[in-house]
Amino acid sequence: MFSWLTTTAAGKALATFLISMLPVVELRGGIPYGVLLGLNPWVSFICAILGNLLPIPFILYLFDGILAWMKTKNGFIGSFAKFLEAKAEKNRKTVEKYKALGLIILVAIPLPGTGAWTGALVATALRLDRKLSFRCIIAGVLIAGIAVLVISCGVAALF
Repeated sequence: MFSWLTTTAAGKALATFLISMLPVVELRGGIPYGVLLGLNPWVSFICAILGNLLPIPFILYLFDGILAWMKTKNGFIGSFAKFLEAKAEKNRKTVEKYKALGLIILVAIPLPGTGAWTGALVATALRLDRKLSFRCIIAGVLIAGIAVLVISCGVAALF
C-alpha cells in the first residue's frame, strides 16, 4: 500500500489529499509533499486544496456541540477544549476588526497556527455566519495554496 502511495500518480495524489486534511499540516505540508514526490505541481495544488477543505464544513457545523461536550470533561479532553478556546480567543481581535477579511487573512498566512482548521475553529467559537465563514476559508486556502505552491516550485516552474 505504501509503495502504491509513493510510486503511482494516483497514489501520490491521494497521499497529497490525505496529508492536506490533517490539522496543523494542512496544504502547507501536502503541496510540498506532492511536489517532492514528482507529482505535477498543479495536481498537487488541486489535491491539497480539496483535502484541506473537506473537513471544514464538519468543523463549522459540528464543532460547537463537540466543544461543549469536551468542556464538561476532566483531564486531557477538558484541557484541550480550553486550549482550543484560548486559540480562538487569541485570534478574536483580528477577525472582529477586519470581519471577513480578517478570517481570510488568518487562513491565508502560511505559518504554523494558522490555516483552514484554525479559521474554522475561530469562526465556530466566535459564532460567525457559517456560510460566509466557509467562503472566507475557501479564499484563504486558495491564497495560502498559491503561496505554498510558489515557495515549493518557484514561479518559473509553474508555467
